[in-house]
Amino acid sequence: MKTVAACLLLTAVGLVAPAARGGATCTWATVPGARWTLASEGGVAWLVTPCGERFYSIGINGLDGGAPRRRAGGRIYYHWPTFFPDFASWLGTTRARVVGWGFNTAGAGSLPPRLLRLPVIPNLDLGLTARFHWVDPFDPAAERRLRAWARRLVAPYRGDPYRIGYFTDNEVGWWSGALFDYYAKQRETNRTKQRLVALLREHYADDWDRFSRDFVPPDGVGSFDGLLKRRGRPRLRPGGAGIQVIRRWTGVVAERYYRLIHEALRAADPDALIFGDRLPIYYDPVAVRAMAPWVDAIATNYNVESPDGWVARYYFDGLRQLTGGKPVLVSEWFFAADENRSGNRNNGHLMTVGTQAERARGAAAAAERFARQPTVVGTHWFQYYDDPKGGREDGEDYDFGLVDIDDRPYEQLVEALARTNVRLAAIHRESADADRTPPGGAWAIPRADIDPGDRSLGEWPKEAALVPGLATPGAEVPFGEFFLAWSRAGLSLALIAMDYYDPNLLAYGETFPREEALRVDWGVDAGAGPRRFSLSIIPPKVFPKQSAPLMRAELCRHERGRCDPIPAAVATYFGSDQPRITVEAVLPWRALGVDGAPRKPLRMQLAATAFHRSRWMSWNGAPPEAAMRESAGWREVPLARLAD
Repeated sequence: MKTVAACLLLTAVGLVAPAARGGATCTWATVPGARWTLASEGGVAWLVTPCGERFYSIGINGLDGGAPRRRAGGRIYYHWPTFFPDFASWLGTTRARVVGWGFNTAGAGSLPPRLLRLPVIPNLDLGLTARFHWVDPFDPAAERRLRAWARRLVAPYRGDPYRIGYFTDNEVGWWSGALFDYYAKQRETNRTKQRLVALLREHYADDWDRFSRDFVPPDGVGSFDGLLKRRGRPRLRPGGAGIQVIRRWTGVVAERYYRLIHEALRAADPDALIFGDRLPIYYDPVAVRAMAPWVDAIATNYNVESPDGWVARYYFDGLRQLTGGKPVLVSEWFFAADENRSGNRNNGHLMTVGTQAERARGAAAAAERFARQPTVVGTHWFQYYDDPKGGREDGEDYDFGLVDIDDRPYEQLVEALARTNVRLAAIHRESADADRTPPGGAWAIPRADIDPGDRSLGEWPKEAALVPGLATPGAEVPFGEFFLAWSRAGLSLALIAMDYYDPNLLAYGETFPREEALRVDWGVDAGAGPRRFSLSIIPPKVFPKQSAPLMRAELCRHERGRCDPIPAAVATYFGSDQPRITVEAVLPWRALGVDGAPRKPLRMQLAATAFHRSRWMSWNGAPPEAAMRESAGWREVPLARLAD
């Protein structure tokens, strides 16, 4: 299979004809079929064009000309007729720009390939259009609707060699608590509710008392038959294990969706690749495992972790483990800056930096880091133009564009991406040999001055500080990654993780039960004996409607069941995009019983438990309670020394 490198961008728009196997000329006009495929060479995944060329997809979402009007509802939108005398002029300028910037694919929300003449992956919104989600997916009529709509939605693309494949929907999410809550409240005649109650009967061996130990039933309900008939909401009982059957339910519904979507699209367009539903910068591992047999590649949207373009390894390692190494397409990623020409406020939790120079540096670094993932077959930037001045109707108001709302390119950003994009295929080709974190025995905690109050991981030396070797039980995968650093001030810890918390799921009073929190257990022996600490993420009782939940980090010394405050210790939670969680903390050396950084190695243990104890991970593979209790099994970790 031939590598498309320097000429790849030109062949994508038909300016250079790639050579097919056997030396024959293959162009987009003469290609013998419309089937794109996937391949792995030397442990590196690639898309393969209908001409047989390896292809790393570098895409842009929203190549669509903008809004139908320049001004509406007090907002100012990107609107091509404001800048060009006719559509052909806008189209020619835009195509020349994006190809010149090193992009080769039109992502979701773009014009059809007959206009753009770029490879494209359309988002069909198939489940949404066919009313599959949040209605009754186990109703046989849902399957019939999916098949009918699949035929209609693929019709403009079927047989077109520019069509790579399809996104089936956008950010379905598979929010486990919401799926359970919604279908539990449906009518008795709802086929999906019937399936849910049948699962509960099976899980609890038809024993209502066992069910009631894990759940608080709706008022007046005392049996599974009553649960089926009543439109009530069972809620998790604190201390119980009900979250496990909720996770099973997520897998049941997800498997139904992905299987039926697969069957509908294979019947409607058998040559197209199926990329799934664009995971929403988070994934439920049970849903991903259910998805894997029914898609060709995994599409995921992604929010870069820090201003330096860090891409969390656990995220892509987990997808690889859950799917048996399926290829991954990053279907949406972005960087915004407070310094912008559209007046965007960047009003939420998504990656935002101060200046366009920082934006350019961070985006270029992230693009390279994505390409170093051997399973990633492409990345699609969101989006061509900025959000409107005044924000979208749904409230989003971000400087995401390569151009502003006046069609002026952000020069520093597009120049940085242009320099980077032309190298991504070569970087990706070498990704199987990319440096990985060394085994635990070869690792030392780096020295770095960490500010736990700056709400950023930008100053962390993340390559060096990443804690290696987290283990999980059975088929689980790590749901986060730890970082450690030390300085004269103390020992610093950071966690990047993901876990979904539903505010309607747990039955409790005014005080959140600490045992239901997402919790980090941290054991350290700096020479004065083992000391145990806990860092809990506590959600608010009431979630705000228009902003991210204000969770708080609670750091304490944890001994004999008490949670005692630690003088001079600092912990900051700033993962306001829950279910993505980011927290950092600093323990002063005095909290460890020593006056300063010891010369001898520390002995240490780390573990994390998800909300409602749904899953856990630890440094030695033992359950967190045992891992913390048995200090003899803690790891010996030296401090990397610089000149003091």
